Amino acid sequence: MSEVEKSGFLSKVIGPKKRWRAYKARVKGLPANHRTAVEAIEKYLMHFVPIDEDSNASMFEDLADLFEQAAADGTPIREIVGEDPVEFAEAFAQNYSEGGYVPARARKQLIDDIEGAAAGTEAGAEDKTA
Repeated sequence: MSEVEKSGFLSKVIGPKKRWRAYKARVKGLPANHRTAVEAIEKYLMHFVPIDEDSNASMFEDLADLFEQAAADGTPIREIVGEDPVEFAEAFAQNYSEGGYVPARARKQLIDDIEGAAAGTEAGAEDKTA
C-alpha cells in the first residue's frame, strides 16, 4: 500500500486530522477509567468499515460526548455500556457504518478492557494523570 493509499484509508477511518486531534484531546480530558473505556471502544470501532469520513468522525465525536456527559453526571461505566460491551459497541457503530468483520481477539480485548475500567470505577480509583 503506497503512502497516498495509506493516507486515504486512515482519513476514512479517523476522519479529517483536525477533528481527530480535537476528539483525542477531549478523550484525554476524561477521568482515567472513562478514558480507558473510550479508548477500548475506539480501538474496537476501528474494525468497522466507515461509510464516509464525516460519518466516522461524527461517530468518535459522539462517543466523546457520551462519555463526557457520563463523567460529568458521575455515571458508572457499566451503566453506559451495560454488561456486554461488544453489543454496546456494535449497536453504537451501526448508527454510523455498515459494519465490518471484527476478529474474536478484538471482542475479547474490548470485554477485558471495559471490565478493567469498570472495576477501577467501582473500586473508587482516582485519576492520577490529571
